[in-house]
Amino acid sequence: MESVRQAVGCFHCGSETSGQTYVLEGKSFCCNGCRTVFQILQKNDLGEYYQLNSCPGLSQRNDVRQDKYAFLDDEEIARKLVHFSDGKQAQLILYLPQIHCSSCLYILEQLNRLNEGVIASRVNFERKEVFISYNLSKTSLRKVAETLDSIGYEPHLSLNDIQKSGTAYTDKSRIYKIGIAGFCFANIMIFSFADYLAIQNTIDTKLHFVLKFLSIALSFPVLFYAATEFFTAAWKGLKNGYLNIDFPVALALSITFIRSLFEILSGTGGGYLDSMSGIVFFMLIGRWLQSRTHSAISFDRDYKSFFPIAVVKLSEGQAVPTEVSKLKEHDLK
Repeated sequence: MESVRQAVGCFHCGSETSGQTYVLEGKSFCCNGCRTVFQILQKNDLGEYYQLNSCPGLSQRNDVRQDKYAFLDDEEIARKLVHFSDGKQAQLILYLPQIHCSSCLYILEQLNRLNEGVIASRVNFERKEVFISYNLSKTSLRKVAETLDSIGYEPHLSLNDIQKSGTAYTDKSRIYKIGIAGFCFANIMIFSFADYLAIQNTIDTKLHFVLKFLSIALSFPVLFYAATEFFTAAWKGLKNGYLNIDFPVALALSITFIRSLFEILSGTGGGYLDSMSGIVFFMLIGRWLQSRTHSAISFDRDYKSFFPIAVVKLSEGQAVPTEVSKLKEHDLK
């Protein structure tokens, strides 16, 4: 390694270096960190990283403490971050805000060549997340994080990551309800074409009644499964002595269903089961979109997103990594 005094671009990150420049294998680097990353990639035959994009890396000028990820050795913290573990291997998803190009995808999906304990890694470019599966007997969560940090992809770990309830971003039960309501809504409309076109008197009477009874059959899963959240919320409001926004919805659905049953069974009309199913279907879509919006802005409204998972606490003269939620009064002075 040698030093020169000229303004050149870093081969790894592209940063202009007007001061000391580190040279290795005829290539210039802005800092020892970038040079080290280059060495790591070359040692593991990952030089293609630099062929996909020009200067794809991120600057490594900031010094990293050796005990930066020591808190990940805490089994309780690690257990909260890992999504699945069977004692032999573990799986987790890490948010890497540094992901920005195809070179990032390449290097992150070759993580097993940098850390032999990593079984597989897959990148979600849109969400800037990487799914990692690793062997617990060969590596640890701390070593995985250190491997990522060593090549310029510092994982974003916050208090919110270990305190959020569940890892699913979508309420699957609501998706199922939307699917069932949509299916029933579409089929009830098909069975009601004769009423829409006012030709119910021109088709076979038995066929008309069969179609109506099929509509009734399809309306049951809509009312008693897909629409349960409206009735549940309305009942809770009544028990607490107030009428919430779900009460008129539940009332309208009940009246529509009862009126439709009366008209169909008495032969006085076609009922409004299609309208009832449509209301449930579109309202569930609205609730789903609302929950998605709230999830998307949760970082801005949740203070836990701004707090680290752990801090280093001095206890009897020793530095001890401690989870933030376990800090007690007078621990911070």
